[in-house]
Amino acid sequence: MISLKNISKKYQDNLVLKNVSVSLPMEKIIAFIGSNGAGKSTMLSIISRLIAANEGHVCIDEKDLHKWNSRELAKNLTILTQTLHTPARLTVEELVAFGRFPHSGGRLTEDDKKITEQSLEYTGILDLRNCFLDELSGGQRQIAYIAMAIAQDTKYILLDEPLNNLDMSRAAKIMKLLKSLVHDKKKTILIVIHDINFVSFYADYVVAFKNGLLQCQGSVEDIIKSEVLKDIYDMDISIEPYGDKKLCVYYK
Repeated sequence: MISLKNISKKYQDNLVLKNVSVSLPMEKIIAFIGSNGAGKSTMLSIISRLIAANEGHVCIDEKDLHKWNSRELAKNLTILTQTLHTPARLTVEELVAFGRFPHSGGRLTEDDKKITEQSLEYTGILDLRNCFLDELSGGQRQIAYIAMAIAQDTKYILLDEPLNNLDMSRAAKIMKLLKSLVHDKKKTILIVIHDINFVSFYADYVVAFKNGLLQCQGSVEDIIKSEVLKDIYDMDISIEPYGDKKLCVYYK
């Protein structure tokens, strides 16, 4: 379990997170939602130890985040940020294999190669394995990075707006893929996401931020309601039934 207690983060005089406490459920897709600047990405970076909180504590599996050895943490948690920099002349297969680094230390075993192959197949990009990253579209690159995260084979996967640069078809494919990772491989996925309908259709649990505060949290059924969403986004969002799901129709 990932638990956060009294997390606050300040940049100069700007308090971007204010005394946030929450315990996140296991083996779920957990969507971090809220308007731009609400604190979602900052919280993801704190959980992954990319940045430090000014106050509060993060515990992963009941162990304080700062007590984790870096390599052991990388075997348990992976994060894809919005800004990803890798050499352009790296092939897709080489990139995905890099996800095995915490396990192999750079010396790939046959098991590492097998997991790399499975990750390429799982994400449907076996045919791109020998392509260089600078030969790919933005969407193809994004899927390659997700394949790298899958190859790292961690209990927790943190994704900061992974649907950027993806068309609707690829975005839906990625959300279905994440759903299968939860169901088939028992992963816990934290995802910062803006498309509220992808949240409604694919997420299991929602944590909503507003102005650096934890606005609300709960199951998708609890959060995808017009009155709750209006409090989060300050706009009218009507809810229409769509099979056993809820479709959000929003306007300003």
